[in-house]
Amino acid sequence: MNDSERRKLLGEFLREKRSGVSPNDANLPSVSPRRKPGLRREEVALLAHVGVSWYTWLEQGRDIRPSAQVLESLSRALRLTPDERRHLFLLSGQSLPPQADPVEEMAGSLLQQAVRELGPAPAMVIGRRWDYLAWNEAADEVFAITRPNRTKPIYELNLIWQFFVNHEVKRRFRAWDRVAGGLVAEFHTARARYLEDPSFDGLIEDLKDASADFGRIWLQHDARSVLDGSIELEHPSLGLLAFEHLTLQVPRDPDVRLMMYLPSPETRAKLAHHLEHHSSGKRK
Repeated sequence: MNDSERRKLLGEFLREKRSGVSPNDANLPSVSPRRKPGLRREEVALLAHVGVSWYTWLEQGRDIRPSAQVLESLSRALRLTPDERRHLFLLSGQSLPPQADPVEEMAGSLLQQAVRELGPAPAMVIGRRWDYLAWNEAADEVFAITRPNRTKPIYELNLIWQFFVNHEVKRRFRAWDRVAGGLVAEFHTARARYLEDPSFDGLIEDLKDASADFGRIWLQHDARSVLDGSIELEHPSLGLLAFEHLTLQVPRDPDVRLMMYLPSPETRAKLAHHLEHHSSGKRK
């Protein structure tokens, strides 16, 4: 769609959402009778801390460009859901910023099912701080995500921590330096989205203390990502494993991503046989 069509749809969206919020919902004194349900334009402007004329022009589809800060104010004033907030930013031609107060992260049931059904292809879901939210048995086997009877560090379910601090993981990666550079470059981008989140600071400082490699690469501030593409690992019992790495973003939450490692035919056969044998052993 062109800009004119997008602005028209934005105005229609704002009018529709305004009509669905009552003065009582917005903690405003109720004035009756009202010819139309919902909030008046001047009430939305008051709640969002913008001018009435400016907001009226926005609903009329005029060529004005609201900032991300104003869009956040409108989102709160209109009591938008996360999906509606995302739609507001898309119609305004803005990139969706992170939530000011991030909610507890989790992988939904469908996403967890998708990860499980990828079968011998290792797959995992990671959150904004690169914490594992879900993973399948193949990912556990290939990347040593969990190990029974192991002393668990504070960041046991963080991908960056595992990659730099877990020596078993480090030994498995061929071209470890190349992958490490790509991971840190991506993590710099994630950090930039949450500059006010102290949990990032704690993780980064602990990583610097635990891994000289991380500290060295972190200071390079390289923004290039080389994560997607071919990678090879040496598994202690399966030997050489080859994958094509692909990362997909979850549309309704840009900070949640699905990472998949698509195996070569030989690697798929190795993993399928190993996982089937492992599952059979568990059933016995």
